[in-house]
Amino acid sequence: MSNPTVENLVIIGSGPAGYTAAIYAGRANLKPVVFEGFEVGGLPGGQLMTTTEVENFPGFPAGITGPELMDNMKAQAERWGAELYTEDVISVDLSQRPFIVRSSEREVKAHSIVIATGATAKRLGLPTEQLFWSRGISACAICDGAVPMFKGAELAVIGAGDSAAEESIYLTKYASKVNLLVRSDQMRASKAMQDRVLSNPKIEVHWHTEAVDVFGDGEMAGLKVRNNQTGSEGQLDVKGLFYAIGHSPNTALFEGQLELDEVGYVMTKNGSVETSVEGVFAGGDVQDHEFRQAITAAGSGCMAAMLAERWLSARNLITEFHQSGTGVDELATDSANRTEVEVTVDFNLVVTRHEGGYALRKLFHESDRLIIVKYISPGCGPCHTLKPILNKVIDEFEGKVHFVEIDIEQDRDIAENANIIGTPTVQFFKDKELLQEVKGVKQKSEYREMIESYL
Repeated sequence: MSNPTVENLVIIGSGPAGYTAAIYAGRANLKPVVFEGFEVGGLPGGQLMTTTEVENFPGFPAGITGPELMDNMKAQAERWGAELYTEDVISVDLSQRPFIVRSSEREVKAHSIVIATGATAKRLGLPTEQLFWSRGISACAICDGAVPMFKGAELAVIGAGDSAAEESIYLTKYASKVNLLVRSDQMRASKAMQDRVLSNPKIEVHWHTEAVDVFGDGEMAGLKVRNNQTGSEGQLDVKGLFYAIGHSPNTALFEGQLELDEVGYVMTKNGSVETSVEGVFAGGDVQDHEFRQAITAAGSGCMAAMLAERWLSARNLITEFHQSGTGVDELATDSANRTEVEVTVDFNLVVTRHEGGYALRKLFHESDRLIIVKYISPGCGPCHTLKPILNKVIDEFEGKVHFVEIDIEQDRDIAENANIIGTPTVQFFKDKELLQEVKGVKQKSEYREMIESYL
């Protein structure tokens, strides 16, 4: 649907760069429109949505998880008036002014644009990769490492950088052993991360080793490997394989419209975030293949928003949107995790929303409504993405369904009995019968249609 108004600024992408740009633009009364993304190019919130502990972002001496940090940034952007859409941009026209940005849901005209589309995790393309994807192979240890099938199992990680090191260390919480496959004789990770990997008794590093293929019957049973110096082949009896092999910039939208470098990153003027088109700025990993840190992405997002404001102001293009309040309202927070006793005491069959294994067992035997069960895991980025999407849909069916959230770490027996092999997963039950299982994150309209089909 076309919007007749022209926006001051459209931000394409999220993550530290996109959300920081939205915060600064919002505080400047620009009321930026932010397309967070949905499926193309990774998760809304960027690569930090698949990161566990972020220990080097200033202001968090005890560290913070990537998804928590992104949730905070997103909430701060919304607090200052940013208009967020969890949608993929499908086309951008930079050949005319105002610029035109289109998603599957809307068309927006804008005087200026900030590109913060980031980069996407690469895959290996093993012969059976597609067959075993989500049945043993994953690109997100944080999302899938806690699932029951990996508990106490031997696992493998491919990569040599900080991400590979971090995922290997994270997986030792669940695995009996973690095999880290490195193609050369050294890691690219920071010295601190290398030390943590090499000193961990549960991690074995396999130097000069490459993956050949995955094997198994339905679910992964092992990995064929090759030594790239000797050519000898062998196998590792691992139940899970996690990729951490780098990223590709998400710049397909801008090919032929912006100057890109030889590998596809947006070219920016030295020491700035200005692109080859006036009024278009770029921040974060989409234009930075050297540092690629959350703090540098946030800094470049700040620069992009400030330069966009200056550019708009110099051309008298700004329409100001003043904040309706003081901007200091307290942000809504989730209720703290409650004990099983508290959940038991508070259980009420009439209400729509529940959490935990006790509630699910009660509903399974006593409810005559459609039961929707969402399985999540600690630090799972896609779980954070799904939360507002599914919550809005559940609001539409208040009193007609029962909705239960299960943390697979806290209710491992529930997750195992439900055969959960990845998060987020949503299951639909009626009269003790499993009607449907949906993995990953879908559009609101898809969840709405599923629920309506069972009511």
